[in-house]
Amino acid sequence: MNPQRSRDDTREIGDGLASSLLRASTRYDLRRDVPEDWFRCADLLDRPALFVEWRSRLTEWLIQQHGVAPERTAASYVMSWYLYVPAYVGALLLHHERRVPCLKPEQLAFGLGPDRPHPEGMAVLSDAFYCLPTDPGSVRPEATVVADERALAAVLRAQFVGHAARFVRAYSPTTRLGRRMLWAAATDALDGALWRVGKQGGTAEAEGAGVADAALVLDAQYRPLTSASTLRMAVNDDGHRAWERRRESCCFSYLLPGEAECESCPRICRR
Repeated sequence: MNPQRSRDDTREIGDGLASSLLRASTRYDLRRDVPEDWFRCADLLDRPALFVEWRSRLTEWLIQQHGVAPERTAASYVMSWYLYVPAYVGALLLHHERRVPCLKPEQLAFGLGPDRPHPEGMAVLSDAFYCLPTDPGSVRPEATVVADERALAAVLRAQFVGHAARFVRAYSPTTRLGRRMLWAAATDALDGALWRVGKQGGTAEAEGAGVADAALVLDAQYRPLTSASTLRMAVNDDGHRAWERRRESCCFSYLLPGEAECESCPRICRR
């Protein structure tokens, strides 16, 4: 949080989490309500058959696009897309507002795109948030104040892991993907979301801030997550330095016709 914000800016932030969601919303439409055709995360976790229906819809889309729909590909896409919801919401608020909202499944919802069935909008349903002592909203009754940024990062990590653990329990009986793969995907979701919200800033400085957030939240391996942040600076084929990360999980896109493993795929990247 920038301590030099204007008084008007500070007043807006002091209004609570709703203003944070409005300000931080970039690529995704962050809402406070749940439209009729959206999923509540808790409903999916309580009724795993909904994941099967989601995969069936994705299977139809894959067949339209590629002519085939390998079971592992559809299962992996849904796995990664679901986990990205709590990861992205948490990363976005941490990056832009130095706040962490409630990431419990009961307090998050999302909507799927009309064509490709991936999350296109997300909703945060609770007013509760964690913040730093210098946050203008720290006096609000829905705020929980933590000591510093490291403590705030720990809150984000713990909330995400708690949500992911419920997902792993609900999703694993519906798929042949193993629990290690599911936790690898959770690690990718959190590390990738922290990086992505920085990249969405459109500048090297913003991307670097996202990388720093990933290093703060995933400074080590916190089991059952499968690794610390794997972001690293590398030299690309053009001779330019750029950030890249090694995935922990496989998306199985290479099973589609004409597709190869991703450059960051754990099947081909050395650890």
